Amino acid sequence: MKAIMLMFDSLNRHYLPNYGCDWTVMPNFCRLAQRTLTFDNFYAGSLPCMPARRELHTGRYNFLHSSWSPLQPYDDSVIQRLKEKGVYTHVTTDHFHYWEAGGSCYLTKFDSYEMHRGQQGDPWIGQVPWPEFPETLCRRQNGQNWRHDWINRAFLKTEAQMPQTRTMDSGLDFIERNAKYDDWYLQIEIFDPHEPFYTQENYKKLYPHDYHGKNLDWPDYGKNEYGPEATRHVRYEYAALLSMCDHNLGRLLDKMDQLDMWRDTMLIVNTDHGFMLGEKEWMGKNIQPMYQEIVHLPFFLYDPRCPDAKGERREALAQTVDIVPTLAEFFQAELPECMDGRSLTPVIRTDEAIRDAALFGVFGGHVNITDGRYVYMKAPVSEENTPLFEYTDMPCHMREPFTSEELSQAELLDGFPHMKGSKVMRIPAKTNFSAYRQGTLLYDLWKDPVQNMPFREEDTEKRLESAMVRMMKENEAPEEQYERVGLSHKKEHH
Repeated sequence: MKAIMLMFDSLNRHYLPNYGCDWTVMPNFCRLAQRTLTFDNFYAGSLPCMPARRELHTGRYNFLHSSWSPLQPYDDSVIQRLKEKGVYTHVTTDHFHYWEAGGSCYLTKFDSYEMHRGQQGDPWIGQVPWPEFPETLCRRQNGQNWRHDWINRAFLKTEAQMPQTRTMDSGLDFIERNAKYDDWYLQIEIFDPHEPFYTQENYKKLYPHDYHGKNLDWPDYGKNEYGPEATRHVRYEYAALLSMCDHNLGRLLDKMDQLDMWRDTMLIVNTDHGFMLGEKEWMGKNIQPMYQEIVHLPFFLYDPRCPDAKGERREALAQTVDIVPTLAEFFQAELPECMDGRSLTPVIRTDEAIRDAALFGVFGGHVNITDGRYVYMKAPVSEENTPLFEYTDMPCHMREPFTSEELSQAELLDGFPHMKGSKVMRIPAKTNFSAYRQGTLLYDLWKDPVQNMPFREEDTEKRLESAMVRMMKENEAPEEQYERVGLSHKKEHH
Protein backbone atom coordinates (compact mmCIF):
# COMPACT_ATOMS: atom_id res chain seq x y z
CA MET A 1 0.00 0.00 0.00
CA LYS A 2 1.06 3.59 -0.66
CA ALA A 3 -0.15 7.00 0.50
CA ILE A 4 0.25 10.53 -0.84
CA MET A 5 -0.56 13.70 1.07
CA LEU A 6 -0.82 16.88 -0.98
CA MET A 7 -0.87 19.69 1.54
CA PHE A 8 -1.48 23.33 0.68
CA ASP A 9 -1.03 26.21 3.12
CA SER A 10 -3.79 28.76 3.86
CA LEU A 11 -6.45 27.08 1.73
CA ASN A 12 -9.79 28.79 2.39
CA ARG A 13 -12.70 26.40 1.77
CA HIS A 14 -15.01 29.29 0.89
CA TYR A 15 -13.03 29.87 -2.32
CA LEU A 16 -13.31 26.28 -3.56
CA PRO A 17 -16.08 25.11 -5.91
CA ASN A 18 -16.31 21.96 -3.77
CA TYR A 19 -17.82 24.09 -1.01
CA GLY A 20 -20.06 26.31 -3.11
CA CYS A 21 -17.81 29.00 -4.63
CA ASP A 22 -19.04 29.76 -8.14
CA TRP A 23 -16.42 32.18 -9.49
CA THR A 24 -12.96 30.69 -8.90
CA VAL A 25 -11.50 28.75 -11.85
CA MET A 26 -10.58 25.38 -10.35
CA PRO A 27 -11.51 22.47 -12.63
CA ASN A 28 -9.14 20.02 -10.96
CA PHE A 29 -10.65 20.52 -7.51
CA CYS A 30 -13.98 19.64 -9.16
CA ARG A 31 -12.29 16.58 -10.62
CA LEU A 32 -10.85 15.75 -7.19
CA ALA A 33 -14.37 15.65 -5.76
CA GLN A 34 -15.25 12.79 -8.11
CA ARG A 35 -12.23 10.75 -7.02
CA THR A 36 -12.34 11.32 -3.26
CA LEU A 37 -14.61 11.87 -0.29
CA THR A 38 -15.32 15.51 0.53
CA PHE A 39 -15.45 16.24 4.26
CA ASP A 40 -17.91 18.95 5.28
CA ASN A 41 -17.07 19.20 8.99
CA PHE A 42 -13.29 19.07 9.15
CA TYR A 43 -11.50 21.39 11.58
CA ALA A 44 -8.04 22.59 12.46
CA GLY A 45 -6.69 21.92 15.95
CA SER A 46 -3.49 23.76 16.85
CA LEU A 47 -2.72 26.92 14.87
CA PRO A 48 -0.96 28.28 12.86
CA CYS A 49 1.66 26.65 10.59
CA MET A 50 4.14 24.70 12.73
CA PRO A 51 1.64 23.82 15.48
CA ALA A 52 -0.55 22.26 12.75
CA ARG A 53 2.43 20.32 11.36
CA ARG A 54 3.31 19.09 14.81
CA GLU A 55 -0.20 17.64 14.99
CA LEU A 56 0.44 15.86 11.68
CA HIS A 57 3.32 14.03 13.36
CA THR A 58 1.85 13.37 16.80
CA GLY A 59 -1.94 13.29 16.42
CA ARG A 60 -2.29 15.43 19.54
CA TYR A 61 -3.15 19.07 20.24
CA ASN A 62 -0.21 21.22 21.30
CA PHE A 63 -1.67 24.75 21.52
CA LEU A 64 -2.33 24.46 25.27
CA HIS A 65 1.33 23.68 26.05
CA SER A 66 3.36 25.75 23.61
CA SER A 67 3.30 28.17 20.71
CA TRP A 68 5.27 27.86 17.47
CA SER A 69 7.68 25.05 18.21
CA PRO A 70 10.20 22.61 16.80
CA LEU A 71 9.30 18.95 17.03
CA GLN A 72 10.08 18.09 20.64
CA PRO A 73 12.36 15.19 21.71
CA TYR A 74 9.43 13.51 23.45
CA ASP A 75 7.00 13.92 20.51
CA ASP A 76 5.85 10.56 19.16
CA SER A 77 5.91 10.97 15.37
CA VAL A 78 3.81 8.82 13.04
CA ILE A 79 6.54 9.28 10.43
CA GLN A 80 8.96 7.53 12.78
CA ARG A 81 6.37 4.83 13.39
CA LEU A 82 5.99 4.27 9.63
CA LYS A 83 9.76 4.00 9.21
CA GLU A 84 9.93 1.42 11.99
CA LYS A 85 7.25 -0.56 10.13
CA GLY A 86 9.38 -0.53 6.98
CA VAL A 87 7.39 2.13 5.12
CA TYR A 88 9.66 4.49 3.17
CA THR A 89 8.81 8.15 3.90
CA HIS A 90 9.66 11.14 1.72
CA VAL A 91 8.68 14.80 1.83
CA THR A 92 9.17 17.46 -0.80
CA THR A 93 8.33 21.03 0.18
CA ASP A 94 8.85 24.72 -0.39
CA HIS A 95 7.52 25.57 3.09
CA PHE A 96 10.53 27.61 4.20
CA HIS A 97 9.54 27.72 7.88
CA TYR A 98 10.98 24.20 8.10
CA TRP A 99 14.49 25.59 7.68
CA GLU A 100 14.10 28.22 10.38
CA ALA A 101 14.91 27.66 14.07
CA GLY A 102 11.27 27.04 15.00
CA GLY A 103 10.82 24.38 12.30
CA SER A 104 13.63 22.12 13.48
CA CYS A 105 13.46 18.33 13.54
CA TYR A 106 10.40 17.87 11.32
CA LEU A 107 11.99 17.05 7.96
CA THR A 108 14.66 14.84 9.48
CA LYS A 109 11.99 12.39 10.66
CA PHE A 110 11.55 11.36 7.01
CA ASP A 111 13.81 8.88 5.23
CA SER A 112 14.52 11.59 2.68
CA TYR A 113 13.47 15.15 2.03
CA GLU A 114 13.76 17.82 -0.66
CA MET A 115 13.62 21.57 -0.05
CA HIS A 116 12.76 24.12 -2.74
CA ARG A 117 13.79 27.67 -2.05
CA GLY A 118 12.30 31.07 -2.76
CA GLN A 119 8.90 31.40 -1.10
CA GLN A 120 7.98 34.67 0.62
CA GLY A 121 10.85 35.91 2.82
CA ASP A 122 13.03 32.82 2.48
CA PRO A 123 16.62 34.17 2.79
CA TRP A 124 17.61 32.39 -0.40
CA ILE A 125 19.51 34.66 -2.80
CA GLY A 126 22.40 36.67 -1.36
CA GLN A 127 22.17 40.31 -2.40
CA VAL A 128 23.59 43.29 -0.49
CA PRO A 129 21.55 46.20 -1.90
CA TRP A 130 17.84 46.42 -1.26
CA PRO A 131 15.75 45.33 -4.25
CA GLU A 132 13.50 47.66 -6.15
CA PHE A 133 9.80 47.14 -5.51
CA PRO A 134 6.62 48.98 -6.54
CA GLU A 135 4.63 51.36 -4.42
CA THR A 136 2.56 49.25 -2.08
CA LEU A 137 -0.21 49.50 0.48
CA CYS A 138 1.59 46.96 2.67
CA ARG A 139 3.03 48.34 5.93
CA ARG A 140 5.86 45.77 6.30
CA GLN A 141 8.20 47.44 3.77
CA ASN A 142 11.20 47.76 6.12
CA GLY A 143 11.39 44.14 7.27
CA GLN A 144 13.83 41.46 6.18
CA ASN A 145 10.96 39.23 5.04
CA TRP A 146 9.88 41.96 2.64
CA ARG A 147 13.45 42.49 1.45
CA HIS A 148 14.08 38.80 0.73
CA ASP A 149 10.70 38.34 -0.93
CA TRP A 150 11.42 41.00 -3.55
CA ILE A 151 14.94 39.68 -4.09
CA ASN A 152 13.49 36.21 -4.62
CA ARG A 153 10.89 37.40 -7.12
CA ALA A 154 13.63 38.50 -9.51
CA PHE A 155 14.59 34.82 -9.83
CA LEU A 156 11.03 33.51 -10.17
CA LYS A 157 10.03 35.00 -13.50
CA THR A 158 8.55 31.89 -15.12
CA GLU A 159 6.11 29.26 -13.93
CA ALA A 160 8.80 26.59 -14.16
CA GLN A 161 10.98 28.58 -11.72
CA MET A 162 8.23 28.99 -9.13
CA PRO A 163 8.77 27.00 -5.90
CA GLN A 164 5.27 25.52 -6.17
CA THR A 165 6.07 24.10 -9.61
CA ARG A 166 9.43 22.73 -8.52
CA THR A 167 7.85 21.09 -5.47
CA MET A 168 5.26 19.32 -7.60
CA ASP A 169 7.93 18.41 -10.18
CA SER A 170 9.94 16.61 -7.52
CA GLY A 171 6.86 14.89 -6.10
CA LEU A 172 5.93 13.57 -9.53
CA ASP A 173 9.52 12.45 -10.04
CA PHE A 174 9.36 10.44 -6.81
CA ILE A 175 6.09 8.84 -7.92
CA GLU A 176 7.41 8.01 -11.39
CA ARG A 177 10.52 6.30 -9.97
CA ASN A 178 8.74 4.45 -7.16
CA ALA A 179 5.22 3.65 -8.38
CA LYS A 180 6.08 -0.02 -8.99
CA TYR A 181 7.29 -0.44 -5.40
CA ASP A 182 5.17 -0.94 -2.32
CA ASP A 183 5.09 0.53 1.19
CA TRP A 184 5.85 4.23 0.86
CA TYR A 185 4.42 7.52 2.03
CA LEU A 186 4.93 10.73 0.07
CA GLN A 187 4.17 14.20 1.45
CA ILE A 188 4.02 16.93 -1.21
CA GLU A 189 3.78 20.10 0.83
CA ILE A 190 3.18 23.36 -1.01
CA PHE A 191 3.43 26.76 0.70
CA ASP A 192 0.89 28.34 -1.67
CA PRO A 193 -1.70 29.83 -1.56
CA HIS A 194 -0.09 31.39 1.54
CA GLU A 195 0.63 35.07 1.11
CA PRO A 196 2.22 36.81 -0.73
CA PHE A 197 -0.22 35.99 -3.51
CA TYR A 198 2.48 36.11 -6.17
CA THR A 199 1.91 34.16 -9.35
CA GLN A 200 2.28 34.38 -13.11
CA GLU A 201 0.24 36.52 -15.47
CA ASN A 202 -1.61 33.61 -17.10
CA TYR A 203 -3.35 32.91 -13.78
CA LYS A 204 -4.06 36.57 -13.07
CA LYS A 205 -5.80 36.82 -16.47
CA LEU A 206 -8.41 34.36 -15.24
CA TYR A 207 -9.73 37.13 -12.97
CA PRO A 208 -9.90 40.37 -14.98
CA HIS A 209 -10.82 43.41 -12.95
CA ASP A 210 -10.27 47.13 -13.02
CA TYR A 211 -7.74 48.00 -10.32
CA HIS A 212 -5.31 50.92 -10.57
CA GLY A 213 -4.12 51.12 -6.98
CA LYS A 214 -0.77 50.30 -5.41
CA ASN A 215 0.66 46.80 -5.15
CA LEU A 216 -1.28 44.61 -2.70
CA ASP A 217 -0.53 40.91 -3.01
CA TRP A 218 0.78 40.62 0.58
CA PRO A 219 -1.92 42.11 2.83
CA ASP A 220 -1.20 43.12 6.41
CA TYR A 221 -2.76 41.13 9.23
CA GLY A 222 -5.38 42.88 11.30
CA LYS A 223 -8.42 45.05 10.71
CA ASN A 224 -9.05 45.45 6.99
CA GLU A 225 -8.65 49.13 6.17
CA TYR A 226 -8.01 48.82 2.44
CA GLY A 227 -11.50 49.67 1.23
CA PRO A 228 -13.81 47.73 -1.14
CA GLU A 229 -11.77 48.12 -4.35
CA ALA A 230 -8.45 47.03 -2.87
CA THR A 231 -10.10 44.22 -0.88
CA ARG A 232 -11.65 42.90 -4.09
CA HIS A 233 -8.22 43.06 -5.73
CA VAL A 234 -6.64 41.05 -2.86
CA ARG A 235 -9.29 38.37 -3.30
CA TYR A 236 -8.57 38.11 -7.02
CA GLU A 237 -4.83 37.89 -6.34
CA TYR A 238 -5.54 35.03 -3.91
CA ALA A 239 -7.83 33.37 -6.46
CA ALA A 240 -5.12 33.55 -9.14
CA LEU A 241 -2.72 31.70 -6.86
CA LEU A 242 -5.47 29.20 -6.05
CA SER A 243 -5.82 28.49 -9.75
CA MET A 244 -2.10 27.74 -9.96
CA CYS A 245 -2.56 25.31 -7.04
CA ASP A 246 -5.44 23.76 -8.96
CA HIS A 247 -3.19 23.27 -12.00
CA ASN A 248 -0.61 21.39 -9.96
CA LEU A 249 -3.29 19.31 -8.28
CA GLY A 250 -4.32 18.32 -11.81
CA ARG A 251 -0.78 17.23 -12.59
CA LEU A 252 -0.87 14.87 -9.58
CA LEU A 253 -4.27 13.46 -10.58
CA ASP A 254 -2.99 12.91 -14.12
CA LYS A 255 -0.02 10.94 -12.79
CA MET A 256 -2.22 8.78 -10.58
CA ASP A 257 -4.51 8.07 -13.56
CA GLN A 258 -1.57 7.32 -15.85
CA LEU A 259 0.03 4.84 -13.44
CA ASP A 260 -3.29 3.32 -12.25
CA MET A 261 -2.43 4.23 -8.67
CA TRP A 262 -6.01 4.30 -7.40
CA ARG A 263 -5.75 0.52 -6.90
CA ASP A 264 -3.47 0.75 -3.88
CA THR A 265 -2.76 4.41 -3.03
CA MET A 266 -4.44 6.56 -0.41
CA LEU A 267 -4.70 10.24 -1.39
CA ILE A 268 -5.13 13.02 1.16
CA VAL A 269 -5.53 16.66 0.07
CA ASN A 270 -5.53 19.02 3.02
CA THR A 271 -4.39 22.31 4.54
CA ASP A 272 -3.22 23.65 7.88
CA HIS A 273 -5.63 26.59 8.17
CA GLY A 274 -7.57 29.10 6.12
CA PHE A 275 -7.16 32.83 5.61
CA MET A 276 -9.47 35.80 6.04
CA LEU A 277 -9.76 38.15 3.08
CA GLY A 278 -11.82 40.99 4.45
CA GLU A 279 -14.59 38.92 6.02
CA LYS A 280 -15.92 40.45 9.23
CA GLU A 281 -13.47 43.33 8.65
CA TRP A 282 -10.40 41.10 9.16
CA MET A 283 -7.41 40.32 6.98
CA GLY A 284 -5.03 37.45 7.77
CA LYS A 285 -5.12 34.48 10.13
CA ASN A 286 -3.37 35.15 13.47
CA ILE A 287 -6.30 37.10 14.84
CA GLN A 288 -9.00 36.62 17.42
CA PRO A 289 -11.39 35.01 17.38
CA MET A 290 -10.59 31.97 15.21
CA TYR A 291 -13.48 32.32 12.80
CA GLN A 292 -14.69 29.58 10.44
CA GLU A 293 -12.70 31.05 7.54
CA ILE A 294 -9.56 30.05 9.46
CA VAL A 295 -10.47 26.81 11.27
CA HIS A 296 -13.18 25.10 9.19
CA LEU A 297 -11.00 23.37 6.63
CA PRO A 298 -11.38 21.75 3.23
CA PHE A 299 -10.40 18.08 3.35
CA PHE A 300 -10.45 15.31 0.74
CA LEU A 301 -9.51 11.65 1.09
CA TYR A 302 -9.49 8.54 -1.09
CA ASP A 303 -8.92 5.15 0.56
CA PRO A 304 -8.19 2.19 -1.76
CA ARG A 305 -9.52 -0.15 0.95
CA CYS A 306 -12.95 1.37 0.20
CA PRO A 307 -12.78 2.00 -3.57
CA ASP A 308 -16.50 2.67 -3.88
CA ALA A 309 -16.34 5.45 -1.29
CA LYS A 310 -15.67 8.29 -3.70
CA GLY A 311 -17.61 11.18 -5.13
CA GLU A 312 -19.56 11.38 -1.87
CA ARG A 313 -19.62 13.76 1.08
CA ARG A 314 -19.03 13.05 4.73
CA GLU A 315 -20.76 14.96 7.53
CA ALA A 316 -19.04 13.42 10.57
CA LEU A 317 -16.94 15.82 12.64
CA ALA A 318 -13.18 15.33 12.17
CA GLN A 319 -9.96 17.31 12.37
CA THR A 320 -6.23 17.38 11.67
CA VAL A 321 -5.24 15.18 14.63
CA ASP A 322 -7.34 12.37 13.11
CA ILE A 323 -5.04 12.05 10.09
CA VAL A 324 -2.24 10.45 12.14
CA PRO A 325 -4.12 7.38 13.40
CA THR A 326 -5.65 6.98 9.95
CA LEU A 327 -2.21 6.74 8.33
CA ALA A 328 -0.89 4.40 11.02
CA GLU A 329 -3.88 2.11 10.64
CA PHE A 330 -3.65 2.16 6.84
CA PHE A 331 -0.03 0.93 6.97
CA GLN A 332 -0.71 -1.33 9.99
CA ALA A 333 1.96 0.56 11.93
CA GLU A 334 2.03 1.02 15.69
CA LEU A 335 0.01 4.04 16.79
CA PRO A 336 1.77 7.00 18.41
CA GLU A 337 1.03 7.14 22.12
CA CYS A 338 -1.13 9.76 23.85
CA MET A 339 -3.03 10.85 20.73
CA ASP A 340 -6.10 13.05 20.69
CA GLY A 341 -6.84 11.85 17.16
CA ARG A 342 -9.13 9.02 16.09
CA SER A 343 -9.00 6.99 12.90
CA LEU A 344 -11.14 8.28 10.04
CA THR A 345 -11.85 4.76 8.78
CA PRO A 346 -15.42 4.60 10.22
CA VAL A 347 -16.16 7.96 8.60
CA ILE A 348 -14.74 6.77 5.28
CA ARG A 349 -16.82 3.60 5.30
CA THR A 350 -20.21 4.73 6.57
CA ASP A 351 -19.93 8.33 7.84
CA GLU A 352 -19.98 6.97 11.39
CA ALA A 353 -19.20 9.58 14.06
CA ILE A 354 -15.74 9.30 15.64
CA ARG A 355 -15.91 12.33 17.94
CA ASP A 356 -18.61 14.47 19.53
CA ALA A 357 -16.48 17.61 19.66
CA ALA A 358 -13.35 19.21 18.23
CA LEU A 359 -11.00 21.40 20.26
CA PHE A 360 -8.98 24.12 18.54
CA GLY A 361 -7.00 27.28 19.19
CA VAL A 362 -3.79 29.22 19.10
CA PHE A 363 -1.44 29.41 22.10
CA GLY A 364 -2.59 32.14 24.48
CA GLY A 365 -5.82 32.81 22.59
CA HIS A 366 -9.38 31.62 23.09
CA VAL A 367 -9.85 27.98 23.94
CA ASN A 368 -12.42 26.87 21.37
CA ILE A 369 -14.71 23.91 20.86
CA THR A 370 -17.30 22.89 18.28
CA ASP A 371 -19.77 20.04 18.17
CA GLY A 372 -20.40 20.68 14.47
CA ARG A 373 -23.32 23.01 15.08
CA TYR A 374 -22.23 25.37 17.83
CA VAL A 375 -18.85 27.02 18.26
CA TYR A 376 -17.94 28.12 21.78
CA MET A 377 -14.94 30.40 22.28
CA LYS A 378 -13.74 30.79 25.86
CA ALA A 379 -11.79 34.02 26.36
CA PRO A 380 -9.18 34.90 29.01
CA VAL A 381 -10.69 36.33 32.18
CA SER A 382 -8.21 39.21 32.35
CA GLU A 383 -6.57 41.53 29.86
CA GLU A 384 -3.17 40.43 31.17
CA ASN A 385 -3.99 36.94 29.82
CA THR A 386 -2.24 35.21 32.71
CA PRO A 387 -1.13 32.79 33.95
CA LEU A 388 0.45 31.52 30.74
CA PHE A 389 3.56 29.36 30.31
CA GLU A 390 5.41 27.67 27.47
CA TYR A 391 6.41 24.05 28.08
CA THR A 392 9.33 23.08 25.89
CA ASP A 393 12.66 21.29 25.64
CA MET A 394 13.36 23.04 22.32
CA PRO A 395 13.03 26.75 23.23
CA CYS A 396 12.77 28.35 19.79
CA HIS A 397 10.41 30.93 18.35
CA MET A 398 9.75 31.06 14.62
CA ARG A 399 13.14 32.40 13.54
CA GLU A 400 15.34 32.45 16.62
CA PRO A 401 15.89 30.75 19.98
CA PHE A 402 14.31 32.11 23.14
CA THR A 403 16.23 35.07 24.48
CA SER A 404 18.53 34.89 27.49
CA GLU A 405 16.00 36.99 29.38
CA GLU A 406 13.25 34.48 28.64
CA LEU A 407 15.43 31.52 29.57
CA SER A 408 16.51 33.19 32.82
CA GLN A 409 12.92 32.71 33.99
CA ALA A 410 12.75 29.03 33.02
CA GLU A 411 12.01 26.33 35.58
CA LEU A 412 12.86 22.67 34.98
CA LEU A 413 9.88 20.54 35.98
CA ASP A 414 8.72 16.97 35.73
CA GLY A 415 7.04 16.65 32.36
CA PHE A 416 3.46 15.69 31.58
CA PRO A 417 2.68 11.98 31.11
CA HIS A 418 2.86 12.26 27.31
CA MET A 419 6.46 13.47 27.66
CA LYS A 420 7.54 9.95 28.69
CA GLY A 421 9.55 10.87 31.77
CA SER A 422 11.30 13.89 30.26
CA LYS A 423 11.92 16.98 32.32
CA VAL A 424 10.50 20.09 30.67
CA MET A 425 11.20 23.81 30.83
CA ARG A 426 8.32 26.02 31.94
CA ILE A 427 8.82 29.58 30.72
CA PRO A 428 6.51 32.58 31.32
CA ALA A 429 4.86 33.61 28.06
CA LYS A 430 3.11 36.59 26.53
CA THR A 431 1.07 36.94 23.36
CA ASN A 432 -0.04 39.80 21.14
CA PHE A 433 -3.56 38.42 20.73
CA SER A 434 -6.60 40.39 21.88
CA ALA A 435 -8.77 37.45 22.94
CA TYR A 436 -9.83 39.19 26.17
CA ARG A 437 -11.20 42.19 24.26
CA GLN A 438 -13.21 39.92 21.97
CA GLY A 439 -14.73 38.17 24.97
CA THR A 440 -16.32 34.75 25.26
CA LEU A 441 -18.48 33.96 22.23
CA LEU A 442 -21.09 31.40 21.20
CA TYR A 443 -22.30 30.91 17.62
CA ASP A 444 -24.97 28.69 16.10
CA LEU A 445 -23.52 27.76 12.70
CA TRP A 446 -26.80 26.34 11.44
CA LYS A 447 -28.62 29.62 11.95
CA ASP A 448 -25.62 31.93 11.52
CA PRO A 449 -22.95 30.24 9.34
CA VAL A 450 -21.09 33.53 8.76
CA GLN A 451 -20.82 34.21 12.51
CA ASN A 452 -22.34 37.66 12.58
CA MET A 453 -24.64 37.05 15.56
CA PRO A 454 -23.00 35.81 18.78
CA PHE A 455 -25.57 34.90 21.42
CA ARG A 456 -25.85 33.49 24.96
CA GLU A 457 -27.63 30.28 25.93
CA GLU A 458 -26.81 28.89 29.36
CA ASP A 459 -27.55 25.21 28.73
CA THR A 460 -25.55 25.09 25.50
CA GLU A 461 -22.62 26.93 27.07
CA LYS A 462 -22.57 24.58 30.08
CA ARG A 463 -22.66 21.52 27.81
CA LEU A 464 -19.83 22.77 25.60
CA GLU A 465 -17.83 23.98 28.58
CA SER A 466 -18.09 20.51 30.13
CA ALA A 467 -16.90 18.94 26.87
CA MET A 468 -14.07 21.46 26.70
CA VAL A 469 -12.86 20.56 30.20
CA ARG A 470 -13.04 16.85 29.36
CA MET A 471 -10.97 17.27 26.19
CA MET A 472 -8.44 19.52 27.94
CA LYS A 473 -8.00 16.85 30.62
CA GLU A 474 -7.51 14.20 27.94
CA ASN A 475 -4.84 16.45 26.42
CA GLU A 476 -3.13 16.86 29.83
CA ALA A 477 -3.63 20.63 29.70
CA PRO A 478 -1.58 22.64 32.22
CA GLU A 479 -3.45 23.74 35.34
CA GLU A 480 -3.07 27.42 34.54
CA GLN A 481 -4.89 27.08 31.21
CA TYR A 482 -8.13 26.41 33.09
CA GLU A 483 -7.49 29.39 35.37
CA ARG A 484 -6.58 31.65 32.43
CA VAL A 485 -9.99 31.24 30.79
CA GLY A 486 -12.03 30.76 33.97
CA LEU A 487 -12.84 27.05 33.73
CA SER A 488 -13.62 24.93 36.78
CA HIS A 489 -12.11 21.48 36.47
CA LYS A 490 -11.68 20.05 39.96
CA LYS A 491 -14.80 17.91 39.83
CA GLU A 492 -15.34 15.25 37.23
CA HIS A 493 -17.22 16.26 34.10
CA HIS A 494 -19.14 13.55 32.26
